Amino acid sequence: MTKRAFLTGASGQDGSYLAEFLLAKGYDVHAIVRRSSVFTSQRIDHILNHPNFHTYLGDLTDSSNLHRLLGRIEPEEIYNLAAQSHVAVSFEVPEYTAEVDAIGCLRLLDAIKDLGIKPRFYQASTSELFGGEIGTQPQSEQTKFHPRSPYAAAKLYSYWVTTNYREAYGLFACNGILFNHESPRRGETFVTKKITKAAARIAQGRQKQLVLGNLEAKRDWGYAKDYVEAMWLMLQQKEPDDYVIATGEVYSVRDFATMAFGVAGIKLKWRGEGVSEQAVDAATGEVRVVVDPKYYRPSEVDYLQGDASKAHRILGWQPRTSLPELVRLMVEYDLKHDGYSGEHG
Repeated sequence: MTKRAFLTGASGQDGSYLAEFLLAKGYDVHAIVRRSSVFTSQRIDHILNHPNFHTYLGDLTDSSNLHRLLGRIEPEEIYNLAAQSHVAVSFEVPEYTAEVDAIGCLRLLDAIKDLGIKPRFYQASTSELFGGEIGTQPQSEQTKFHPRSPYAAAKLYSYWVTTNYREAYGLFACNGILFNHESPRRGETFVTKKITKAAARIAQGRQKQLVLGNLEAKRDWGYAKDYVEAMWLMLQQKEPDDYVIATGEVYSVRDFATMAFGVAGIKLKWRGEGVSEQAVDAATGEVRVVVDPKYYRPSEVDYLQGDASKAHRILGWQPRTSLPELVRLMVEYDLKHDGYSGEHG
């Protein structure tokens, strides 16, 4: 029989790749999409007419709707990817972030328990749980959590409530602790997309400069398309468990910018330090990247590096795409497209 999967966050970066992945495996995919006065379905427009893809208006703040949909669909697998996922924005809207990212997860888990259905449940967790004050590198499933943003604190609640419902009620519930993962579909307010789009526009003469915050922040960046396979693999195991998903390779924001501009044909030369640091076009001397402290977070997470050896060993998962290759994909997409087309990337 055809498996039924229920997705939240289907119109986001990860949700769109996961929906494609599951459809390719023959699933019936049921997804909730938030009602908005502007179109937000660009990433999934190309699969909206797929006979096995079904969308419903819904939101993680509406428990009655979640309860009704889950009771009607009775999915075998649930993937909770919806979130207010921007770390910097979470400092501006902490209550809303908690309502969606923390209590939204609880609403889903409690609906599963109350309905008496037996789906396998995936909770999208995050490397931001580890925070910046860490004694050991890299971070694994055993590393102590130290969230340093309202986003990370909300995700910490969803991590532990998922674990609690697994232990208290016997639910097959997993946390995927995914380190940073990007793609051509990344939202434009995230630093990686901001960089690749600016590199493309500057190369085409349509923008003069890129303004960034903390250039020293170091991240373990992977390709979102690779990471959704790990989500699915977690729900195919005999026993539920939690897994770190990462590449194990670390680069700074400065490194990412240097790669992106290089793909666009601009060699950057860095000079200065701190808020005075700049990058100039080595060929023309024009200033292309500057720093503005307004983009600093109130509390920074300086270094994140994942140890995905458990996922390698148990899930058989490996990242397929290096960061230089990922940056190339993103910049080449931005050089060709001013807007967004979900069928690419």
